[in-house]
Amino acid sequence: MQQRFSEFPRAPRQPATDAAVLRDRIAQLQDEHQSLDTLINKMSGIDDLELRRLKKRKLKVKDTILLLQLQLDSDAH
Repeated sequence: MQQRFSEFPRAPRQPATDAAVLRDRIAQLQDEHQSLDTLINKMSGIDDLELRRLKKRKLKVKDTILLLQLQLDSDAH
């Protein structure tokens, strides 16, 4: 019988280290989000396909930032 992944024992978490890693990743993503925003503003009306691709990437980055912030908040409690 196969065991589910969740049934395996987990290594103890290091909340302070995890939180620092999450904060660093959030900061990186916020920088990327700002860079994408700047690039999108400069490209307006030039290449619609590329513009849509950049906007889609910007939304994915924003979603990832929000998910990481939620994870950071839940780890704090």
